[in-house]
Amino acid sequence: MRNATIRQLQIFSVAASHLSFARAAEKLHLTHAAISLQIKQLEEVSGSLLFERIGKRVFLTEAGEILLEHARQILRSLKEADEALLALKGLRGGRLAVAVASTAEYFAPGLLAEFRKVQADVRIRLLIDNRDTVTRLLVGNEVDLAIMGRPPAELDATAVAFAPHPLVIIASAGHPLSRQPSVAVEELAGETLIVRETGSGTRSAMEEFFLEQPLKPTVGMEMGSNEAIKQAVIAGLGISFISQHTLGLELRAGRLAILSVEGTPVIRRWHIVRHRAKHQTPALAAFWDFVVEFAPAYLRKLA
Repeated sequence: MRNATIRQLQIFSVAASHLSFARAAEKLHLTHAAISLQIKQLEEVSGSLLFERIGKRVFLTEAGEILLEHARQILRSLKEADEALLALKGLRGGRLAVAVASTAEYFAPGLLAEFRKVQADVRIRLLIDNRDTVTRLLVGNEVDLAIMGRPPAELDATAVAFAPHPLVIIASAGHPLSRQPSVAVEELAGETLIVRETGSGTRSAMEEFFLEQPLKPTVGMEMGSNEAIKQAVIAGLGISFISQHTLGLELRAGRLAILSVEGTPVIRRWHIVRHRAKHQTPALAAFWDFVVEFAPAYLRKLA
């Protein structure tokens, strides 16, 4: 392995994480042929087959799984060395990769903007996706930390709850139930529920809520974004279970209403999460402390 290059390990790590040469080419802005060539050269220097094709799918071999673990350790060590050298040169900031659950996209950019006011030299990469993808990014060490709801059980994580996360049931402003001071869960029986996709934290919280209720709602539509759900509810296509932190503009404009359903709001917590073994660079430590100290008051102002 002494003849393997860092670039080959980087390409292999991305291809192995996605189990797709095409996705690796897209993410690294290379051609499919260039990815294949680098992987072939890495297989030659390692003396092992790293991938195998079964039908149209790509899988890691046992040798590939072993090399992936070591490649990630090597790339992580190089990143940490880079951060340490930057700090030694007096560059206080360094780089930071932050993954955010899609529901948190309504406050995370503003939170990052506030952080940049006190740490202007930190270079930040922000990734927004659903809970399952954010968990995968953490597990694969593709990001430094994440802002999400419940920390993933499969990750050996360090997590701090920093603010309440209320989830509510909404309807269009003109919906008959929006004028009632109290709504029994049974009154939702005739309503069509518009829900997030499987894998989102909001979907999981909704399923847990209705599991404890006598009513099993009728799911009429599944959508992959909060914005699409809100527009569908405004159009009168149904009601939805959604984070209150996504509703500021629509509530102020009088286009949506929060229904006073018994048992709601369902209160979860926002967490900041990192792998327990993650090396704390100055940038990571500064952002972690900032979120824990500043974010609670910031979110209260948005409510």
